[in-house]
Amino acid sequence: MPRAETTFHELTVGRVAERSGVSVSALHFYEANGLITSARSAGNQRRYSRDTLRRVAFIRASQRVGIPLADIRQALDGLPQARTPNAEDWSRLAERWRERLDENIDQLIRLREDLASCIGCGCLSMTACRLTNNNDRLSSEGPGARRLMPGTPRADVAVAEQA
Repeated sequence: MPRAETTFHELTVGRVAERSGVSVSALHFYEANGLITSARSAGNQRRYSRDTLRRVAFIRASQRVGIPLADIRQALDGLPQARTPNAEDWSRLAERWRERLDENIDQLIRLREDLASCIGCGCLSMTACRLTNNNDRLSSEGPGARRLMPGTPRADVAVAEQA
């Protein structure tokens, strides 16, 4: 049975979770990290203003495209009087985040192209590793899947170098 709409201007944490599609624990996390704020009722229960729904939507959309929470918080802190982001704010931030998103897209393309044979460090195929990472030479560049990191050579370049 659907709930009746409240006439109050404040929402409980459960109502914000229901309306935003975000778990209560995520809302508590956002609040603990300064992304959203609440007031306390006389019974010490959290109460959120309705604009929190838009803030949460902004946070989730930003996360969905790969923006770290620290950067989202910085963006929200930069708004005048800590207001809720509007379309103009989103456009300005999207332009600022564009370069990072392009780097993420490039990294995902490299991952897609290399995924069938190797994740970039050779751990899935010793045969391929001997060809593209002879004697584990990529380990000298640091830990992890080196070929998937921005600015590192692609597998086909490494093969050409060893030929």
